[in-house]
Amino acid sequence: MFKHALGLFTVASLFLLPAHADEDVVTAVHGTVTKVDEASKTIVVKTADGTEHTFHFVARTTVHGAQATATGAKDSFHGLTEGAEVVAHYTAKGAEETAVEVDKVGKSGLHAVDGTVSHVSEDGKTVVVKAADGTEHTFQVVGHDTVASAKEIGKGADKTAKVTVYYTESAGKKVAHFFQKL
Repeated sequence: MFKHALGLFTVASLFLLPAHADEDVVTAVHGTVTKVDEASKTIVVKTADGTEHTFHFVARTTVHGAQATATGAKDSFHGLTEGAEVVAHYTAKGAEETAVEVDKVGKSGLHAVDGTVSHVSEDGKTVVVKAADGTEHTFQVVGHDTVASAKEIGKGADKTAKVTVYYTESAGKKVAHFFQKL
């Protein structure tokens, strides 16, 4: 009886693991907030290619760089307002996209630098980008989706990929939050 129950549990877990893994995949997009709806706890972000994403906020959703600039403002939700430039990290289950983290770009938010990738560490946790003015910027990479992006950039011919790196500075170090290929 125990072997039969263990066998059923093993088979059931094989079906559940792939579903759980899909839910944990975090993707990121860069765009402009076009709608804020506090009642439904959503924002709509339009990307440069015209795609609109509706992101649902949950208790674990974090927002960086927006609270100081828009707290208490009319038509504000978590400090985000229409017209704000953001990078949204999200998971998707079916057609529903849930925001894991939303980072405001610009003053008091993420900084951006354009350049050419000159080095990616083997583990994808450090990336060096050479800007047009010749300066080199070294970024620490955090977050699974960002490390995955860095590793992808580091493969083969992509080592000279032109990118925009969205980052914060903490304790004198630049921390990459999102890479966008140009």
